[in-house]
Amino acid sequence: MAKDAKYTRMIAGLDIGTTKVTCAIGRFENGQLDIIGVGNAPNSGMRHGVVVNIEAATEAVKKAKDEAELMAGVRVDSVWLGVGGNHIQSFSSGGMIAIRHKEVQQEDVDRVIEAAKAVAIPQDRQVLHVLPQDFKIDGQTGIFDPIGMAGVRLEASVFIITGSNAVITNAIKCTQRAGIKVEGLVLQQLASALAVLSADEKNLGTTVVDIGGGTCDMITYYQGSVIHTGLLPVGGQNFTHDVAIGLKTTQNHADGLKRKFGCALPEMVGEDDAIEVESVGGRKPRTLMRRDLCEILEARAEETLELIHTALNDQGLLSKLGSGVVLTGGGSLLHGLVEMGDFVLDVPVRRGWPERVGGLVDVVRQPSCSTVVGVMMYGLSLDKELRPGHEIKATDWTRKLKNLLGV
Repeated sequence: MAKDAKYTRMIAGLDIGTTKVTCAIGRFENGQLDIIGVGNAPNSGMRHGVVVNIEAATEAVKKAKDEAELMAGVRVDSVWLGVGGNHIQSFSSGGMIAIRHKEVQQEDVDRVIEAAKAVAIPQDRQVLHVLPQDFKIDGQTGIFDPIGMAGVRLEASVFIITGSNAVITNAIKCTQRAGIKVEGLVLQQLASALAVLSADEKNLGTTVVDIGGGTCDMITYYQGSVIHTGLLPVGGQNFTHDVAIGLKTTQNHADGLKRKFGCALPEMVGEDDAIEVESVGGRKPRTLMRRDLCEILEARAEETLELIHTALNDQGLLSKLGSGVVLTGGGSLLHGLVEMGDFVLDVPVRRGWPERVGGLVDVVRQPSCSTVVGVMMYGLSLDKELRPGHEIKATDWTRKLKNLLGV
C-alpha cells in the first residue's frame, strides 16, 4: 500500500446502560477517530448492568441505533458491545515457556500468554480479556516489551477478566434482536479508561470510576497495566430516588432537579436560591430552598465516595494512585462531586471525558459518552488491518492508533 494512501474504517459502539442505551458511529481516517453519529434512548430493561427485560432493552437498542444512523447518514450492520455488571470477576495469573530461538519473538509472547491463561474457568463463565501486565526473562523483572531481547526462559503475568455466559448472552441477544451483529465485546470500565486516561496516568497509577445509572464501575491501572476491576451497586438512580423521597416529588422531576440545580456541596450555592418543586397526585407545586436539594445530594455523594474509598483501601490500592481518581459517566456531572472527592478520597480527583476524538465533539466530549467512545477505540485496536504485520504498517497506522489510545 502506498505511503500516502488513505484508509477509512467505519466502526460503531454500543453501551447498554442501566438507565439509557448509547450508540455511536465513527470513522477512522488519517489516524483520527471522528464521531459522525450518536443516538440515545432511555432503558428500563436493565438493573445493575444486567438485562432483566429483553423486550424493553431491545427496543432501547433499536431507538439508539436508529437515531445514530439518522445523524450519521449511514447504516450499521455490526457493533462492538460494552458489557459490565456485578457478574464480572477478575484475577491475576502467570505462565512460563522456553524461548525457542534465544531471542524473544512475537510467537514466544503469544505462547507465554496462552500458558498464563491456561487456568480452570467455570463452565458458566467466559473470558472477556487477557491483559498482559509484565514479563520476566531469566528472572529479570519489570519488562513490558520483551520482543528482541535475548534469553532462555520467558515468564508473563496477565490479568484475566471473566463474565457470566448467561448475562453476556442476554446482552448479545438484545443487540441481535435489534438487527445488529456483535463484532466483539469489551468490559465497560476498560472502555471508559481507554477514552479518558493518558499514558502518564496509567503509568503513575490511577483508578477510573464510571458512575452510571445503577452502578459505579471501577478499574485501576498501575505501571501501565490493569491491576484491579470492581463494582459498587450504587449510581445516579440512588441520587434521584433520594431527591424524590426527600422533596416528595416524582422520579422524573427529581432527576431534572438533580441535573439542573443539584450540587454535592450546599455551601457552593446561594442561601437565598429557590426552586419550584412539583407535587405528587395533582397537588400544587411548592417553592423550596435549593439548599434543601443540595443537602439531600450531599449525604448520598459522601456515602458513595466513602464506599469508593473503602473499596480502594481494602484492596491496598490507595498508595498506588499517583495520578489519583478519574470520575466519569453521567453521574459524575453532579456539581461539586469532584471537590468533595478531593477531600473524601484524599487523592487528586478530576472529571474525565473523551478528548482524543474529532467530528461531533460537542456531543461526545462529556462523561456520559466515555464508555461508548472507548468501546470504538478498543475495536480499532483489534482491527487486523491496523495491527503490526499487515501491509498497512508501512503508513505508520500503528503509531497513529497508539496515539489515539494514549498508549
